[in-house]
Amino acid sequence: MTDQSKLQKLFKQHYRQMYRLATILLHDDAESKDVVHDIFAHLLDDYTDLREDTAESYLLTSVRNRCLNVIRKRQIQERIEHLYLLDLDTTIMPTERLEEELKALYQGISQLEPPVCRDIIIQHFRDGMTFKEIACHLDVSETTVYKHLRRALNQLRTHLKTL
Repeated sequence: MTDQSKLQKLFKQHYRQMYRLATILLHDDAESKDVVHDIFAHLLDDYTDLREDTAESYLLTSVRNRCLNVIRKRQIQERIEHLYLLDLDTTIMPTERLEEELKALYQGISQLEPPVCRDIIIQHFRDGMTFKEIACHLDVSETTVYKHLRRALNQLRTHLKTL
């Protein structure tokens, strides 16, 4: 029996079961058919001799894995679309309000204690330095940089909440 005839036999034996599993997982007929057809197309391109006793398990596991990939891809696309819609839905803030908030932020940064917190927050956010670069520059550990940055951000949050 040739590889193609073996593949046809597998298709006839397992297609319904594979399609049913894909439909249960994806809730979409067209996508379910695509998943099953992709598996057989892959087998046609790169056929490995499947034993009859393990063929069903192999095919159903392939369907499950492909369906999980499709679901994961859907979730990523939905998140991207959601973020895109959020980006489009930005409200335009009056310039005066924006200037007030910037002044409050700069005032909060200038009041950070100890002064090393102010230096770290400026180096990290304004200058774009990494924790490692800041640590080398200030001759401290990266953990110390992280702790000072966390302290500075907490102070800024408190300062901005009072406004």
